[in-house]
Amino acid sequence: MLDPTIVFDTSGPLESPLTDEVLREVEAQLGRKLPAAYVDLAQRHNGGVLACDAHPSPSRTSWSAGYVAVYTLAAIGRTASFSLCGELGNAFWIAEWGYPDIGIYIADCPSAGHDMIALDYRSPGEPTVVHVDQEWNYQITVLAPDFETFLGGLVDETEFDGDD
Repeated sequence: MLDPTIVFDTSGPLESPLTDEVLREVEAQLGRKLPAAYVDLAQRHNGGVLACDAHPSPSRTSWSAGYVAVYTLAAIGRTASFSLCGELGNAFWIAEWGYPDIGIYIADCPSAGHDMIALDYRSPGEPTVVHVDQEWNYQITVLAPDFETFLGGLVDETEFDGDD
């Protein structure tokens, strides 16, 4: 698993380190088990602004031809606004913005809600990580086969300079 100092910028976590009790409550509220890599990261640094802010995309999105920008990873909890069960958490994106109920929305993008990163639970096993593009009729693009691979694929957006 990646060290959280590599994953997050210098800002602090969104919530306190994850406890077993909060994990059980959040998973019960979401109705899904979170990936072990996500839980492990949250136990050491629970959400926040990502240091590497882009992930390659296999196809064009409304953001660019070859990548998606990623901003904040949601904390596992409910007290911070952008926690999985917070005011601007998973239920908000589905109920207020009409995002498809395919899993759990875990990261926002700089487009202010016009695209999101989600754990997609539609297939059995470990959820894939997908980009959901509201600007393109909620188009779903698979970014990684699992959360740990997604983290490993994050890079600095400057690597895509000139990509439209």
